[in-house]
Amino acid sequence: MAALELTPEVKKIESFICFKINIGIILVAINPYESLQIYGSDIINAYSGQNMGDMDPHIFAVSEEAYKQMARDEKNQSIIVSGESGAGKTVSAKYAMRYFATVSGSSAEASVEEKVLASSPIMEAIGNAKTTRNDNSSRFGKYIEIGFDRKHHIIGANMRTYLLEKSRVVFQASEERNYHIFYQLCACAHLPEFEPLKLGSADDFPYTNQGRSPIIEGVNDLKEMEATRKAFSLLGITEAHQMGLFQILSNDESGHLAVFCDLTEVSYESMAHWLCHKKLKTATETLNKPVTRLEAINGRDALAKHIYAKLFSWIVSQVNKALSTSSKPHSFIGVLDIYGFETFEVNSFEQFCINYANEKLQQQFNMHVFKLEQEEYMKEQIPWTLIDFYDNQPCINLIEAKMGLLDLLDEECTMPKGSDDSWAQKLYNTHLKKSSHFEKPRMSNKAFIILHFADKVEYQCDGFLEKNKDTVNEEQINVLKASKFALLVELFQDEETPAAPSSSAPSGRAKVGRSTQSFREHKKSVGLQFRNSLHLLMDTLNATTPHYVRCIKPNDVKAPFMLDPHRAVQQLRACGVLETIRISSAGFPSRWTYQEFFSRYRVLMRQKEFLSDRKLTCQSVLERLVQNKDKYQFGKTKIFFRAGQVAYLEKLRADKLRAACIHIQKTIRCWLARKKYLRIRQAAITLQRYTRGHQARCLCKTLRRTRAAVIFQKYTRMWAARRQFLRQRAAAVLIQRLLRGYTARLEYKWLVCEHKALLIQRWVRGFLARWRFRRIKRAVVYLQCCVRRMLARRELKKLKIEARSVEHYKKLNVGMENKIMQLQRKLDEQHKDNRELSEQIRQMESHSATELEKLHMQLKTLQEAEEESRHRGDLVTSLQEELELVRQELEKNKEVIFNSVCLSMVAELNEKNTLLKSEKDEMNRLIQEQEQQLKEKSESTHQEATEHLQAQLNEERFRYQNLLSEHLKLEERCADLRSEKEAAELSKHDHNRADSGYSSSQSDSVHSSVLTGSEVSSLEREDAGQTAADVSLLLKLQRRVAELEKEKMDLQSEMDTKEDQLQLEQTKVRTKTARVLGAERDYEALKRQELESDNKKLKKDLQELRQSLSKGSGSKLASPGGQAYNMLLEQLNSTTEELEMRKEEVLILRSQLVNHEAFKHKVVCKLFLSPTLDLHELNEDGELWMAYESLKETNRILVSQLQTQGQSHEEEVEGLRAELQQLRAELDHQQQMLSNSLELPHDALIQASLQHEISRLTQQNMVLNIILHYNDLCKLKDLLEQMGKQDKMIRKLKKHLKIYMKKFGEAEGNDFSFGESGRTVSIVRKERDFQGMLEYRREDESKLFKILITELKPRGVAVNLVAGLPAYILFMCLRHADYANDDQRVSTLLNSSVNTIKNVLKVKDSVRIYFETISFWLANTCRFLHCLRQYSGEKHNTPRQNEHCLTNFDLSEYRQVLSDLAIQIYQQLIRVIENILHPKIAPAMLEQETIQGVMGVKPTGMRKRTPSFHEEGSHSLESILKQLDVFYYTLLQHGNDTELVRQVIKQQFYVICSVTLNNLLLRKDMCSWSKGLQIRYNVCQLEEWLLDKDLQGSGARESLEPLIQAAQLLQIKKKSQDDAGAICTMCTALTTEQVCVLNEFEERVCISFIKSVQTLLKDRKESSQLLMDAKIIFPVTFPFNPSPVALETIQIPSSLNLNFLTPV
Repeated sequence: MAALELTPEVKKIESFICFKINIGIILVAINPYESLQIYGSDIINAYSGQNMGDMDPHIFAVSEEAYKQMARDEKNQSIIVSGESGAGKTVSAKYAMRYFATVSGSSAEASVEEKVLASSPIMEAIGNAKTTRNDNSSRFGKYIEIGFDRKHHIIGANMRTYLLEKSRVVFQASEERNYHIFYQLCACAHLPEFEPLKLGSADDFPYTNQGRSPIIEGVNDLKEMEATRKAFSLLGITEAHQMGLFQILSNDESGHLAVFCDLTEVSYESMAHWLCHKKLKTATETLNKPVTRLEAINGRDALAKHIYAKLFSWIVSQVNKALSTSSKPHSFIGVLDIYGFETFEVNSFEQFCINYANEKLQQQFNMHVFKLEQEEYMKEQIPWTLIDFYDNQPCINLIEAKMGLLDLLDEECTMPKGSDDSWAQKLYNTHLKKSSHFEKPRMSNKAFIILHFADKVEYQCDGFLEKNKDTVNEEQINVLKASKFALLVELFQDEETPAAPSSSAPSGRAKVGRSTQSFREHKKSVGLQFRNSLHLLMDTLNATTPHYVRCIKPNDVKAPFMLDPHRAVQQLRACGVLETIRISSAGFPSRWTYQEFFSRYRVLMRQKEFLSDRKLTCQSVLERLVQNKDKYQFGKTKIFFRAGQVAYLEKLRADKLRAACIHIQKTIRCWLARKKYLRIRQAAITLQRYTRGHQARCLCKTLRRTRAAVIFQKYTRMWAARRQFLRQRAAAVLIQRLLRGYTARLEYKWLVCEHKALLIQRWVRGFLARWRFRRIKRAVVYLQCCVRRMLARRELKKLKIEARSVEHYKKLNVGMENKIMQLQRKLDEQHKDNRELSEQIRQMESHSATELEKLHMQLKTLQEAEEESRHRGDLVTSLQEELELVRQELEKNKEVIFNSVCLSMVAELNEKNTLLKSEKDEMNRLIQEQEQQLKEKSESTHQEATEHLQAQLNEERFRYQNLLSEHLKLEERCADLRSEKEAAELSKHDHNRADSGYSSSQSDSVHSSVLTGSEVSSLEREDAGQTAADVSLLLKLQRRVAELEKEKMDLQSEMDTKEDQLQLEQTKVRTKTARVLGAERDYEALKRQELESDNKKLKKDLQELRQSLSKGSGSKLASPGGQAYNMLLEQLNSTTEELEMRKEEVLILRSQLVNHEAFKHKVVCKLFLSPTLDLHELNEDGELWMAYESLKETNRILVSQLQTQGQSHEEEVEGLRAELQQLRAELDHQQQMLSNSLELPHDALIQASLQHEISRLTQQNMVLNIILHYNDLCKLKDLLEQMGKQDKMIRKLKKHLKIYMKKFGEAEGNDFSFGESGRTVSIVRKERDFQGMLEYRREDESKLFKILITELKPRGVAVNLVAGLPAYILFMCLRHADYANDDQRVSTLLNSSVNTIKNVLKVKDSVRIYFETISFWLANTCRFLHCLRQYSGEKHNTPRQNEHCLTNFDLSEYRQVLSDLAIQIYQQLIRVIENILHPKIAPAMLEQETIQGVMGVKPTGMRKRTPSFHEEGSHSLESILKQLDVFYYTLLQHGNDTELVRQVIKQQFYVICSVTLNNLLLRKDMCSWSKGLQIRYNVCQLEEWLLDKDLQGSGARESLEPLIQAAQLLQIKKKSQDDAGAICTMCTALTTEQVCVLNEFEERVCISFIKSVQTLLKDRKESSQLLMDAKIIFPVTFPFNPSPVALETIQIPSSLNLNFLTPV
């Protein structure tokens, strides 16, 4: 084990993190993994007697502080050493004990210090082992109490141990070892004294070779054994006892039972018997039951663990005996060295207990460092801000409380059939979803997860019950008790029951292995004993003053002088050091009660500072001594000092006492010298005194008399003057009072009279004004009524005269003839189309009839074929006779020839066929490749062109929007200058006023009044210069605006030309691709024809082959040329001909179907898509319209009939296709049967062929009958349905005709009665036909904008409105102004709307409200813009919306103004979003660890730790996602277009990417593999958010590409040249500078690799900028989105108070 403490590199670090608090010292010790010369005697002497902080942080400084506090305060002390496994806890405890032994010395026994130090190598040998994390890991916990007498000398010590890891005796993981003592014994096997133990190499024993790592680098087991034996001797353990111990430890029960029995001197037969059997006791008898092999192995291992535990307890008791003393210690210092927090891949009962102990220690640490410290601050009521820290009390309650894990485990152990699985289910039922620290793994039902203070650990339940019970076979223990080996019997002499737990955790301070334990105590479980011992340990630690040593593991590879900052900070956070630093830096480590402070520092007080209240006395003294009041605080009972202040007061006290001593010495010497002088002087003075006294008494008597006379005169004169003064003052006060009361009463009466007169005047003037207004209004209304009545009567007379005239009727019927002719022509066209459709139907019916006839003919042919088959059946018998005669001849002569010829011909045909097929496939592949290449080429060129044009368009948009933003900034600057100018003028005007009523203006006027003349002239010159500058600036701004407008027009024209060029290029590409595809089709058709000709040739060759075979055989029997063979060939030919015929029929049907579909499409297009006239205008009486509607109904009926017939034809084609597939299958089946039949005998061949033909014909006959019957039924059903539909349609048309006639009659009656009741009819028509316009008066215009824009809040009334309602209201007002042809109102409405919206957006509220305001007005501005475009003649409207189009004004220029306003609002929205997201991005994307376990053993993401910077609240990725949800749903709620929302989301993701990447490029500590994995995980979360919101196509995912590539770059391997090439090809979105910086920040990347990457990337054409520009705003577009809402259906809610708007 390397020595603990500091390296030269990290001394500075530790000097910052070692600090003093009221309860002791917290030392952070970093393991350097290297031996350092900083622990010798000279270092101990250097730290001895020094104050804490005078020297560098050291374990000796903590030990000295504990020793000094014990001696000074007479209180027990404790040093608690904690940390991870491998951090150096054991070595730190060892050096602390060495310091006490060296510094204190011994009073009674000279060797007590050596004995205390000698206990360390013994305990390390029997209790330490090598693990994967530490070569000398303590597998048990120990607490050593070093006792001191009243003179503070060591007189003894006592050791307590906790939870020895017994399972390591029988099992070790890979790369681990058993306890050191076993390997030390194996290393001493060659020594003569160890030869009787029959030892060997550690690789020979199963208990020592499981880890396959028997040697520790740098450790000599032989030398360690010598040190262990020396320590045994020093502690008084004799050589005999030592050899007995080694004899017990040398036993390996796993495979050497005989050796075990010899060494332990027990019966071989008894031990062998009870290792393989167990005793079962019933009520009446006792049975011996054999055990299984696994149970025997488990019993053997349990016995080995039990023996080792007993041996360990015996050694601890012997060590305690050697260290004990007869006298009771006056005080003690305890050193706690206990296992650190552990988590492995498989965690069991041992890790559970270890982590439980660490939880208790962490709780004790929190109680002393955090809770008690802060509670005392709160109790004393000093100003203090509570510091949050992790409280692990819920986790401890989960383990040890009632119904906790340990209680449930003990309960399950007492169950007869208790098991690990049932215990796991109890845990799930009791704590799952009830405790936040308990979880269940997803993929396991035999494990559970506990959220400890340092990490989240998963425990496997297997073995918990067995380890908690720790049972051993009783008979095996009895065998050991019967041993002749005295030491072994001594080990088990306190065993009263063999089932006792073998835990090495004694209770309290009693010695291990007490023989007075009761049976109940023996039955305690391991968990219960461990819990009780932990509680006693906590009581002991709480009764002492603790000092903490936090051991830090600098890296996980055990490399010397290498510090992993992340791992160090992680451990510091886990053990609470960072929170302790915060408390120490902000807290008050020293404190005194007021009485103690007064008693201690009363020498520093002055006499006037002594008060009855001690608190006020201390306050006055401290205010005088310590000038900085922040250095101390006054509580209720104590004074709290910051670090260093007590030392300062002690220095003042020492200086004061030193000065007092000097003063006392000086005074005594002076007193002795003056005593003699004063005796002489006193005699002379006595004589002088009496003489001068007499003279003085005489003079005094004279002076007293003179003084008395003067006093009498003074008081007499004063009395007379004062009496006269009082009289005069009383008279003057009375006169003033009466005069002031009189004047006040007069003034009050005048004010009352004036107020009442003003009140009367106001009411009278108001009454007169209202009365005058009412008279004028009544007169005006009366005049208007008279004039309108007169005009209406005149108009009525004219209309009546015109109505009676014939010319009026002629005018009405001017266009009727033309309309009738047009309708007649349209009717003729409809009749013609109907005739064409009926002819088409007839053709289809005739075609179906011909098809039916063909099918009938085929049926007849099939029936004839069936008759022929019956006729041929008669020939079967004759053919069988002929076959019997021919068999012999075939077997003799023709078999070999026939087979050879057939095989050769078939092989040649197969070869030719395969060659042709391969050529065909090759040609098809080439054609497809060429097609694919041409298509890809055309697509790539087209895509490149479109991308180029799109990029140019985006660039122009970006330039235009940037110019627009500059223009807006210039406008704002101009407005600010104007406001400043106006303010200056106002202030100048205010200065010249004589009277100022307000305090601010009064102060300004006073200030200006005291200016000198030169200052006034200089101010006037400055104002003149400023006005001249403003005029020049305005001229420049006007020129700039003109230039911007010109550039805008040029960009617009250039964009239009580029769009035209893009369309031309697209048409060219389309024509080119069409030509290429046509040529490819022609080539493919030619190739298909060639292949078909080749296929025909093959068929011809096959036929010739058959003919040659038929000619070659001279026999007419069943030979290849015989009658049966010819019959089979004819059948094959017939089937192929039938297949060809079916193919032709399918082709004919397909062509007819295509023609039919084209004709149907043509008819439908002609009927529905042709531009029609407005029949409502042509028809006024309604009759022609009804006729046209009836024709349309008939056309619809015909179209439906065509559709039904088309469906029936499609069904027929599908049936034919299915039949074709069936025929193909039959053909394949026949070919297979033919090939099989050639191998059959002749008689079986003929019989099988005939049976197959008969079955085929019958099956076809049945299928045809079914098809014909089904077709007849379908046609009959269709005809009946069509007739029913026609009848229904006729009845419906008749009904409509009656309704229209009735309406026509009513309309005539209404027209006739128009003259009598015209007013009522017109009112009804206005209510029915609302035109979607709103009218308002000019004086209400400001009120409209105030209510609708200025005062409308998104969170108020606007939440419940229709989306875009303000835009609809403004547009309806604009429509009325357009309808009234009022250009001034149109201009005022549009300009005022734009200016008011701009003013609203200038008022900045809170961030969220301001964002909602911008989002709301962005939606309404876009909706207003879309309404202007929609109702300007676009083709996206309904007929009703087309009636609402603007008629008098072209507002295209105002559309551009609104578009610019929308761009401005969008840019403000993006800036607000950036301000909200910017402080959250870096903490959430980089610092918050969202993946558990990535950053090491203890992932900080599992707990809410304090971040590296302090904010009001920690930001996580979840907060960003929630903020994105708020943005997204707010935009949608306000009615923003989906495409606009997508652009906003894209901009947000670009901001996240740029800010994250910039922080990553500027922070070296963030560039690591784990951070890349964390960034990739965060990006995946953002992508999932996009997927949930269906925003994949918004471009947001592409904006994250630089961040994704940066994360991949952090994770990729960086060693070879191939890796550099892979980085270059991968990092396309990163610049060369960014790639190089990310590589340089990683420590594992060499310089040569970075240079190779730079050379590969030097040819890139890109910017040399390192950081991304986070302020870029992408150009925004507003795609046209017509509104489906009809203007006449919009209702204005009463909550808006827009009652002055009148619907028109």
